[in-house]
Amino acid sequence: MEPTPYFKIVEDDLSNLKKPVFVTFGETMVRDTPADMERPERTRKVHLSMAGSEYTLAIGLSRLGIPSEYITRVPANPYGRALRNVARENGVLTDHIVWAPKTEPIGRMIYEIGRTPRKDTGVYQRMYSAASKLDAGMVDWKEATQNAKLFHTSGITFGLAFHSKYERNYNYEAFQEAMTAKPEGCLVGLDFNYRDTLWSVEQARAVMTPIVADHIDILITTIEDMAKLYGIGCGQYSAKQVVDGDFGRVEDDDIRAFAGEVMKIFNVKIVAITIRYPDNFEQHRWESAAMDSSGKFFRSPAVKPITLLDRLGGGDTWNAGFYYGLLSEDFGSNGIAKGVLVGDACTRIKQTLMYDLPIIDKDEVQALMKADAFGGGKRTAR
Repeated sequence: MEPTPYFKIVEDDLSNLKKPVFVTFGETMVRDTPADMERPERTRKVHLSMAGSEYTLAIGLSRLGIPSEYITRVPANPYGRALRNVARENGVLTDHIVWAPKTEPIGRMIYEIGRTPRKDTGVYQRMYSAASKLDAGMVDWKEATQNAKLFHTSGITFGLAFHSKYERNYNYEAFQEAMTAKPEGCLVGLDFNYRDTLWSVEQARAVMTPIVADHIDILITTIEDMAKLYGIGCGQYSAKQVVDGDFGRVEDDDIRAFAGEVMKIFNVKIVAITIRYPDNFEQHRWESAAMDSSGKFFRSPAVKPITLLDRLGGGDTWNAGFYYGLLSEDFGSNGIAKGVLVGDACTRIKQTLMYDLPIIDKDEVQALMKADAFGGGKRTAR
């Protein structure tokens, strides 16, 4: 077996740049989690935190040294200001946030943390949220993306209009405007992130297929989402087996075949895949892989265990590490390998932390990567 590649992530960041090279938009929710481990209906003590796919990603990238900007629409009230302030304290630019009337709702999520055998559960309250009405004409996208090397959003953002039963998809129209304004050479990434609590398979497929085919260069997804929406199998495993969870070890050739099928449908430059093995609530295993359109392929050197504290934000934190590899190295084989390794390290640390946000630093990510490559695991003074 070849040794694990090792990349330094301390000296090669882009933090000397003043304008953001990474720009993303979406919705951030206020997350309500019982602070006393009671069930939500019984608790009288709720911990408020921020949760959202693109928001989490921007914070993760910023903490790794990549100048990042997050754009959303929020009510001009304490929750909206808290959202902005948390982003700012983690170094994320918020200059283009759109402020809605203070009486508009902010998206919320009621979240109950489980323990084996009781699953964790979440209830969305996102209908008619301020963020779901971020429309064309509200953001100066040319100014916001003027230095961007990578623009990102997720399938969740486009599902909000269906969740609220709008006649128009405001976020989609804002996205189209951003695509016409972004600078030449700025790549576009998307985490497919299908949520059946927001829209149906048919609705998602009708909207997402042209978005990905027409605009997306880097697609991050899971084998489960592609099996469910497009009937794509994973090598030796059929789409039905994937959806049913009736499959065993996934070999390199299986993932290559899967990525190849995704590229045939969407013609993207890079497909990245995250794979979670939930053994029970507290113990998961994790790996990931990525392949580009020329066939360059890299997979996690090993499936790694995680002792969970909170899984939410894990995939988004992996996205941050993956994008870090691409932005600090290149969008070729070196960047893909570095992105997979940094992404794996970031998400493994994050999922041992409570709440969604990746309050991680480069030193601990570097230390974990070094231990993975060379062995060891000494306690580190902080």
